[in-house]
Amino acid sequence: MKTRIVTDSSSNLFDLPDVSYACVPMKIITRQAEYADTPELDVAAMVEALRREGGPSGSSCPNVHEWLTAFGDADEVFAVTITGTLSGSHSAAVQAAEEYRSVHPGAKVCVLDSLSAGPELQLTVDQLREGILAGQPFEVLEKSAREGMRRTHLSFALQSMTNLANNGRISPAVAKIASVLGIWVVGRASAEGTLEPMHKCRGEKNALRTLFSDMKAMGYAGGRVRIAHCMNEAGAQQLAALIREAHPQADVRVDVCRGLCSYYAEKGGLMVGFDGGE
Repeated sequence: MKTRIVTDSSSNLFDLPDVSYACVPMKIITRQAEYADTPELDVAAMVEALRREGGPSGSSCPNVHEWLTAFGDADEVFAVTITGTLSGSHSAAVQAAEEYRSVHPGAKVCVLDSLSAGPELQLTVDQLREGILAGQPFEVLEKSAREGMRRTHLSFALQSMTNLANNGRISPAVAKIASVLGIWVVGRASAEGTLEPMHKCRGEKNALRTLFSDMKAMGYAGGRVRIAHCMNEAGAQQLAALIREAHPQADVRVDVCRGLCSYYAEKGGLMVGFDGGE
């Protein structure tokens, strides 16, 4: 029995030890170039090119065929997608699952809408991986993953939200305030899978403290934390230190944003997935 986990590249994960895994690339598109979010992508060069060009740009999701190819020949598939509220990736994965079942009688496919992006997806993937390695059956894995997703959250701290605003993800007025006044915006993914700016902070230090305060307000009490940064290792480590100071035993991991998350978080941005209350 072969069980596979598949995500789109909003997860920032290209490898997953000890289990069958595949990542389907999102794409970032400008007038001059198309960037596939694969391990080969030079994210820093892409971010600089986007800043230098300054023209219209956007992102596109994997199509049904790409999801189908990623499912491979697995008997059981768990597909975890970026929020379906803001992307067509989830819809494409659902269509792929229906087609896969029709071509592979008896195959089981579970498509999970993260209602989020980046490091919160990693928490779900980690839970699935642990269950697979423990030999849990498909139905138990699915139930545990769905229950776990009710306890995880995503917060963010961004210096710039130009790409989010230009692509209709947040209000242009909020993005303009941040860019003109040099304000950091701290927010979260809502229960509906949209992005909610919550606070405007002067300076990174205030933004990090505010983000951690929001984590605690959402039920964080020392559980798992996954921090993803766009070219801001120092800020990510400062946040990790804040968390570890309050919860020395916390499982905190710092990773980098890949192409899609870097496009939306922009240079300096931080995304934080964590275990909290329901």
